[in-house]
Parts: sequence; C-alpha cells; structure tokens
Amino acid sequence: MSWPLVALADVAEIQGGIQKQPKRTARDNAFPFLRVANVTARGLALDEVHTIELFDGELERYRLLRGDLLVVEGNGSASQIGRAAVWDGSITDAVHQNHLIRVRPGFQIDPRFLGHLWNSPLIRDELSRVASSTSGLHTLSVTKLKRITLPLPSLTEQRRIVDLLEDHLSRLDAGRSEVERAAAKLAILRERTVIQALTGGAEANREDARLTDVSTADGDLSALPIGWSWSRLGDVADVVGGVTKDSKKQSDPNYVEVPYLRVANVQRGRLNLDEVTKIRVPQSKADALRLRPGDVLLNEGGDRDKLARGWVWEGQVPDCIHQNHVFRARITDPRIDPYFLSWTANTIGGRWAERNGKQSVNLASISLSMIRRMPVIVPPPGEAVRIATELRDSRSDFDRLEKSIRDGMDRALVLKKSLLTAAFSGRLTSSSNELLEELESV
Repeated sequence: MSWPLVALADVAEIQGGIQKQPKRTARDNAFPFLRVANVTARGLALDEVHTIELFDGELERYRLLRGDLLVVEGNGSASQIGRAAVWDGSITDAVHQNHLIRVRPGFQIDPRFLGHLWNSPLIRDELSRVASSTSGLHTLSVTKLKRITLPLPSLTEQRRIVDLLEDHLSRLDAGRSEVERAAAKLAILRERTVIQALTGGAEANREDARLTDVSTADGDLSALPIGWSWSRLGDVADVVGGVTKDSKKQSDPNYVEVPYLRVANVQRGRLNLDEVTKIRVPQSKADALRLRPGDVLLNEGGDRDKLARGWVWEGQVPDCIHQNHVFRARITDPRIDPYFLSWTANTIGGRWAERNGKQSVNLASISLSMIRRMPVIVPPPGEAVRIATELRDSRSDFDRLEKSIRDGMDRALVLKKSLLTAAFSGRLTSSSNELLEELESV
C-alpha cells in the first residue's frame, strides 16, 4: 500500500523547551516541569515531576497540550535517541525542558497515530540517520526533526490502524508484564534458595548469631546450625584492593604490560571476559596482584545494589591482575570454599554492603576497610564444598528457567517491532495477515 510521504514540519508544530537556570528556581510563579527522566521507552513516568519559575508570556508559549509528542533530544546513545511519549494532559499547565522537543500534531494527523509511528522501526531508522554526527554523539534538534519524513494515510485510515494496533499491543504488553512478574518471582526464589543453603538448609538445631561488634550495620543475621559460626571477611581471607591506572607512566619502559579486570568484567555470579583491557605496571605490582584460581572478586563501586557483587577467578587469563575498584579476597580459612564465599557475598553480603556503603551524587562505593568487616558464614569442614556443589546443580536449573523467560521477552519484542512495521506499511489492515494469526496466539 502506498501512502504519501510528508515532512514532519508540514503536519506538526515543532518547538524546543526551557533551559533550567538559577534564575528559574521555583518561587512565586512555579509550574510543573517535565524532564528527560519523565519520558521513558515505556511511556510517561510522572512519579517525580519538578517545578520551574516562569516569566511573563512563557506559560502560553510552552504549555503542553494533550496529544503533544515529547521527544528526547539525545543522550549520546543511538538506541535511545528520539524516544518519545504522547502527553496525556494529566498535569495542568505543565511545561518541558530544553532537552525535550515538543511536536504538536496538526489537523492532518492523529496524535495517537503519530505516537505509535514515532516508536516504530520506520521512524527509529530515520531518527538514527538525522541524529548521527562526525563526533560519534547522537543528538536531535528542532531543525533535524523538521527533516523527518513520515507516511500519511487519511485520518480515517490512521484511526483504523491505531484501533487495531492498540488492541494487539495491549495483548503483547499484558503478556510481557506476566513474563516480567515471572522473572521477578524467579529472582526472589533463586536468592532464597541460595540463602537457605548457605545458612544450613532445614537443619533444626540452631543457635542465635554471635558476632563481635565492629560498628557496622549488620542487620538481623540468621541463626546457624550448631557448629557453624559467623565471622568477618577479613578474618577468613586476605582482602586487597587493585591497581590504579597511572596514564603518565603507561609508556615507562621499565613497566610490564599485563591484563587486568575492571568492574565491567566482574558481574554477579559470573565473569564477563569478552573484553579484558591491558595495563602497564611495575613488575612488583604485577607479582603482588596476580590473580590465582580460587580468588574471590568483589566490586567496590557502581550502583548501590551492585556493591560486593562478583565471582570466583578460575585462571582464565594468565598473569591477570585487577583494578582498584575490584577487591580480591584470597581465602585463608580451609573451612571456606571460594564459591560458597562468593554466593554469600552476592546475597547476604550484597544487602550488607548496601547498608554500609557510601553514596556520592552518581555512584555508591564501599571501602577496603569496610568490606573486610563484611559478615561471612563459616560452616564445619567439608560443608562449604558440599553446599557449593549443590548450589551449582540448582543454578543450572534456574539458568534454564531464566533463559526461557528471556526468550519470551525477546519474542515479544520481535513481535512488537513486526507489528509496528506492518502497521505503518499498510499491511496491518490488509485482509490476510500471518502476523495477526501469530499475535492471536499470544
């Protein structure tokens, strides 16, 4: 089906927003102020809406109207460039920041049609084209948006497409929500299974936790089976920080080049070694920080819920060391198994690190002296190895379930893209459509 192509500027009014400045601190003439954070890939997020001071005539110029399309100007990411949501009018007299571009549809185009079209592969490809630059950054502007071209069926056809599209999208969204709930429940079940195993399973004979106070927020530590005990990480392992990169000395001929692990390599329950960077350090530093199989790696910083996450080094990369944002715990207590310790750090230890870490403006962190105080469980000899083996077996079952869930999410995403592509190429309203038959089964 062939529809005429029109420039966005011919069917909509396109306007930038208000730049936040000190003079605009909300005082006597404050109004709701939408930011990039309020426009997500899933729609509007209005839990936290700021306010801004407006001056004479600005409300009339910048007031959002129901049906306006809010387009994110850019964040440097090609995949996120130009994400948009249709304003629902739920907040009276709202305005928008300069990093959101307002597209106000004219009489020739239905706002709902424009909203769905904008998030379709057709317009996403067009946005990537106009947003690219020689610098590698991806940004949009009012001028660039005016160059966007879009198919324009009749209003009657637009509304017919939207009605069909929203019916099928609602089914897909409902299915996706169910899958996401299943994923959340599985994550909770996985963690409970791990913690139950780490703390002695169904053993009934237990005694309350006893641990020397070291001025940390330990929370309610679990009672353990008789013969088990709580200890501190620094008492059962040698814990050290890593190397800080000195850019000025990377060309020093007396330094040796070695691979080193960064925070990105150390994930919760796994190591991502697809890209291992190299660094030049003194030979003495390379020797002191060289990782050995069985070393437990823990992250020092990042998002608060990622503190102390990590996994066990298995010697995958020879002569590898680690950066200063990754701690290394080398076990000194023979009762402790490295995998048992890492599972502890990823569950009980992670919650503890959230309470005891520090938060800056953008990142959370936990110090070396603090991570050494992390509570760890010390079972009788042989128990840690047995439990670690059981957890590895159950992990494979959980991994299979997680893969099934991911596959379901991926299939829903593919179906959504196919649905949007069909809708804006005229195939959705055709009398025969295999895609619709597949959607009926969702």
